[in-house]
Amino acid sequence: MSTSNSNPRPTSGPRVSAPARPPQRPAAGAQRPAAARPALVKPAPKAKARRARLLVSKVEPWSVLKMAFLLSVALGIITVVAAIVLWTVLDLTGLFDKVNSLMTDIQGTESGGFDLKKYASLGQVASFATIIAVVNVVLLTALSMLSAVLYNISATLVGGIGVTLTDD
Repeated sequence: MSTSNSNPRPTSGPRVSAPARPPQRPAAGAQRPAAARPALVKPAPKAKARRARLLVSKVEPWSVLKMAFLLSVALGIITVVAAIVLWTVLDLTGLFDKVNSLMTDIQGTESGGFDLKKYASLGQVASFATIIAVVNVVLLTALSMLSAVLYNISATLVGGIGVTLTDD
């Protein structure tokens, strides 16, 4: 029982004829009659911006801890680099030599002179900036975590912070 039907669609139903040819357009320089010109279309009225009122009722302390740690490490790196750049700029401008000569003028030559670079060398400044950066990382991370926990406690009492989001 093999049937060789090359048309998989059923043959019953109305037949659709091919579409008629579109009307010919006038030449580029020809004028259309006034009745054939399309009417101007009014622009659609601008839709109002959607607004959503949301409530931040809880902040996840673990995500706050991770984000605060990453941001404080970035701030620590910026602190160390800024301290090194500042020391280098002060050295290149000759400020250390001017301070040394001023201190020698004030103290006199009997004391043996004053060397600011002995007290604030590049290594010492970088070490001090690194210590400050590490302390900042620990403190900022701990304070951010504590702030998240305190926010969650106060949000259970008050309900949280209301935020309105709009769609521009």
